[in-house]
Amino acid sequence: MRAAVVNVGDEVLAGDTVNTNASWLCSRLAGRGVSVERVVVVPDDVAAVADEVRRLSDAYDAVVVTGGLGPTPDDVTAEGVARALDRGVDVTDETREAAAGYSGDVSDEAAAVPAGACPIPNQEGVAPGFAVENVFVLPGVPSEMKAVFGEIEHEFEGDEVGVAYVHTEEPESQLVGRVKEARQRFGVKIGSYPGEDGVRLKLTGEEAAVEDARVWLSERV
Repeated sequence: MRAAVVNVGDEVLAGDTVNTNASWLCSRLAGRGVSVERVVVVPDDVAAVADEVRRLSDAYDAVVVTGGLGPTPDDVTAEGVARALDRGVDVTDETREAAAGYSGDVSDEAAAVPAGACPIPNQEGVAPGFAVENVFVLPGVPSEMKAVFGEIEHEFEGDEVGVAYVHTEEPESQLVGRVKEARQRFGVKIGSYPGEDGVRLKLTGEEAAVEDARVWLSERV
């Protein structure tokens, strides 16, 4: 399963808000064997949301969008996703019920979703998430995003992936030959992440191959 993540929000682009939602979502999706291949941030603009969601929904098995849900004028995600999928925006008894689950007080703006979308209850806030075609839309407030994602997490299933780490104090530039050989020999992906205490090599792939590569590299760094 191949996926893309879209964050909506001027505050993220301006640096006013740290994009912790993307890292959390990528970690959870990867943990379920989903290959996350794109993370995109777009402004609070209907056309920008529509263009990006349309492009990504055609290219990936799933698109997870977070941010821009609610009753305020800058909450344009529902309209943008609707436009991307050539749908109108609708408010139904079902979406009202989903939006009222938190406080009992709901506006049309908070309950609006693309026509035909399946609302996802939000027990932590006033705007429900929703799923439509292969697009899953979550609130931007981290606690709400996590709660709504928990309702649909079972929808994301990929191949089981093995993960292992090898740490070394050698300079990254000196590891190139051995990393290339390990990738070719065992057919695994290896990411190299330098830090203050050395280099962390992350190995991913089929579980048995990852373990063989980990042992091989550990003996050579």
